[in-house]
Amino acid sequence: MHVIYGGTFDPVHHGHLRLGLEISDALAVDRVHLLPCHIPPHRGNTGATSEQRLELIRLAINGEHRLCVDDRELHRAGASYTADTLRQLRAELGPEMPLVMVVGTDAFAAFDRWREWVDIPALAHIVVVQRPGAGIPVGSQAARLLAERSVPGPEALRASPCGAILQLNPPLLDISATGIRQRIASGRSPRYLTPDPVWQRIQSLRLYGACPAGNF
Repeated sequence: MHVIYGGTFDPVHHGHLRLGLEISDALAVDRVHLLPCHIPPHRGNTGATSEQRLELIRLAINGEHRLCVDDRELHRAGASYTADTLRQLRAELGPEMPLVMVVGTDAFAAFDRWREWVDIPALAHIVVVQRPGAGIPVGSQAARLLAERSVPGPEALRASPCGAILQLNPPLLDISATGIRQRIASGRSPRYLTPDPVWQRIQSLRLYGACPAGNF
């Protein structure tokens, strides 16, 4: 089973990393692929470039064999669309390999606004992770899709290559990349919210309004 966990990772933090490990445990997979997007289609510009965000992820996961990075979207021009990525992965993995994409309830609630969203269930399974304060509106397309395709456990994801939706409610660290960027911009340290090597590199690159190393 091939599992991808996408996002902007702007910057990567302990919440992202811990969720990756929780997904690995819950689905009993040896590896979860963190997949940073190049240009997010549903938000403004990122605070760091694609190359900088990729570097920070690699620093963050160094030494953790269950997490790896897939940088394919950074090599495509234009906005990063999930359907394009899944088609590329499906072509590489073949028609029988179970392919799983991980999304939060906040993103899944707007699933019908994703480009080519109707094609996605035919390409991959979806794992929906419960986000605090984020629900799926009753009567929404996302709610209908969940009712049609929901499965009770991860074993169902291994039984077919795509098409199922599994809800998970793992313990989450209440950390946000937005909050980290705001903290840095206001001159406060984000230490222990993100790995130390990531924070050191943010300072050396002066990302998000950070001053040079010294307020570590």
